[in-house]
Amino acid sequence: MAERRVAHTMPVLILPEGYTRTVGRDAQRMNILAAKIVAEAVRTTLGPKGMDKMLVDSLGDVVITNDGATILDEMEIEHPAAKMMVEIAKTQEKEVGDGTTTAVVLAGELLKNAEDLLEKDVHPAVICKGYRLAMEEALRILDEIGKPIDPNNKDVLVDIAMTVMRGKATPQETELKELAKIAVDAIFTVKEERNGKIYVDIDNIKLEKRVGGSVGDTELIKGVVLDKERVHPGMPTLVKNAKIALLNCPLEVKEPEVDARIQITSPEQMEAFLEQEEKMIKKMVEKLKEVGANVVICQKGIDEIAQHYLAKAGIFAVRRVKKSDMEKLARATGGRIVTSVEDLSPEDLGYAEIVEERKIAGESMTFVRGCRNPKSVTILIRGGSDHVVDEAERAMEDVLGALASLLKDPKIVGGGGAVEVELARRLEKFADKFPGREQLAIKMFAKSLETIPMAIAENAGLDPIDFLAELKARHERGEIWAGIDVFEEKVVDAIENKIIESISVKKQAIKSATEMAIMILRIDDVIAAGKLKKEEEKPGLGEEETETD
Repeated sequence: MAERRVAHTMPVLILPEGYTRTVGRDAQRMNILAAKIVAEAVRTTLGPKGMDKMLVDSLGDVVITNDGATILDEMEIEHPAAKMMVEIAKTQEKEVGDGTTTAVVLAGELLKNAEDLLEKDVHPAVICKGYRLAMEEALRILDEIGKPIDPNNKDVLVDIAMTVMRGKATPQETELKELAKIAVDAIFTVKEERNGKIYVDIDNIKLEKRVGGSVGDTELIKGVVLDKERVHPGMPTLVKNAKIALLNCPLEVKEPEVDARIQITSPEQMEAFLEQEEKMIKKMVEKLKEVGANVVICQKGIDEIAQHYLAKAGIFAVRRVKKSDMEKLARATGGRIVTSVEDLSPEDLGYAEIVEERKIAGESMTFVRGCRNPKSVTILIRGGSDHVVDEAERAMEDVLGALASLLKDPKIVGGGGAVEVELARRLEKFADKFPGREQLAIKMFAKSLETIPMAIAENAGLDPIDFLAELKARHERGEIWAGIDVFEEKVVDAIENKIIESISVKKQAIKSATEMAIMILRIDDVIAAGKLKKEEEKPGLGEEETETD
């Protein structure tokens, strides 16, 4: 009988040691789980009565916030799919300022519902197709039901600003209204019209924060606040009808560009040298007086001799001002930044009614206020503690972003979950047009939208199922703006009750959440490198190792 030979196959190694690979359903399950955990982490912060998170880093620094983007940014997230969820929040923040939590919660819910379909053997490609169809239809419906507003109507913008701010820095209603008015005034001051369209550059609104007072003490300065003090105590603390020279050059004797050596052999020569130096500086100050400047704001340094002459001339001077602040000053005062004192002319000077040094919370600051047609303004944010001021600043950033996006696309929708329930109702009917499995995905998309009103109710201590049932019934009767008022604890007409949001915020949240869900669903293979091992420390000279000659 012939002897049978057994072939020993060698394993084929494709990936180096330390790599892990997860394939197919396992990869999808892991990614979906990671994304769901991130969404769950921020879900409790949604809505006006959402809770805050306290984040403590390795150095012990504490951040207290309920802003979705800030929470995810501060959390040191490792998992790659979870990191993608952080990207959604960042995109939402950059594009429209508000709606970061909504986008993340919606993406988490879309993935959770997609998992149910994967369990029923619906292919990820079919789910992605259904989600994309639902997203396009949702954006079309938003355009159809969105209510156009007059972008110059300040009252509507104040209502939107208040909706964004509620639950951020939770001050009292009167303070909330004041903050909303400040934000709207700031936007109206810096907005520009180009080819019939309104354009707002948020960078022209400077946010300066100081601990002290309360959030209600926050003020809008039609000009710029500098975190600097005058360079010499002999200078005036207040200058009225200020003519401002903006200098991007030092008020000191320049060193030669090439290497040079000055040889001084006698005390007389030394004296002549110092005298010449003083003359050059004096000449610069004379030039400033000649063009009529009574305020000098310098991006570089100011020599002590120059400080003395400026103080004698009664000129208010500030040095080492940031480049970004110089640009804001130029936009606010109408002045031009010059790179040489010799080139300065009266036309280059900026104007402000008042330039003054004021002490705020024990620190001196320079206020440039009362500019003629300022295209740059400052909001000075106050609050009782560092955490309050930081959260008020985040709230103000969100409001300004939401208002700027609203002026680009001046349409509003009802808040309090109203728009999500209406979209879900219409998408349910839209799904019936499709005979294939994508119908299931569209219905899951509709169901995912309902998580927003449920989370709003849940976070306010209300029964989410009862409220969702009532919302659905009211929407079925044609009340398209029926939403939850968590303060009254009942379903109301959101727009009539001034719970209104910018359409851009909703559009961006739906777009980024859907795109992220589709991207994660399409992954069926995760190849991850192992962690790099720390280089083993070489043994030092000691008992085990002796030095040889």
